[in-house]
Amino acid sequence: MKVLRTIFLVLATALLVQACAAVGGPGADSAKGKNASSALSNYTLHPGDKLEVTVWKEKDLQRDVLVGPGGGISFPLVGHLQAAGKTVLELQHELSAKLQKFIPDPSVTVALKQTAGNLVYVIGQVNKPGAFMASGPIDVMQALSLAGGMTPFASRNDIHILRREGGRQVALPFEYGEVSKGKDLRQNILLHAGDVVVVP
Repeated sequence: MKVLRTIFLVLATALLVQACAAVGGPGADSAKGKNASSALSNYTLHPGDKLEVTVWKEKDLQRDVLVGPGGGISFPLVGHLQAAGKTVLELQHELSAKLQKFIPDPSVTVALKQTAGNLVYVIGQVNKPGAFMASGPIDVMQALSLAGGMTPFASRNDIHILRREGGRQVALPFEYGEVSKGKDLRQNILLHAGDVVVVP
């Protein structure tokens, strides 16, 4: 009887472990959270991103801040500060250093509320054209994958990436056939926020 009870308990435990794994389980959720946290810690800010800035014990210094078109933010006592191109942690350290002139040992927290600024666009002969949010670096092949791949009518070797540089727009060529064969991988560039991948 004891043997049967032991076997039953072992089987029940095994089934419970399988069920937890199937739905993700606490361990899976923790791993996902860590991966998401890691991706956001490496995320560089872009115009249009929304931040929540708080300074401990300073109610007047708790507010939502929008990264402006020029990449800057405005914050009380600090004034204008460049945010685009920096990580949330870098901006947090810089705000803390600036506020030390007015507040002894300020405890500053910067949280990313909305990553609306880091959008790339894929248009033309793809299955799901549109704007795609990139929480981290993304290359042309990855953007095409997000857009559901190309339609049978796409000119695969005549793709262009439209990018604004120094106030002017440039078109960067991309030959899918070459890159998919592992040739001339330099074409598979990392996209910048606002880049448009055009698939004719």
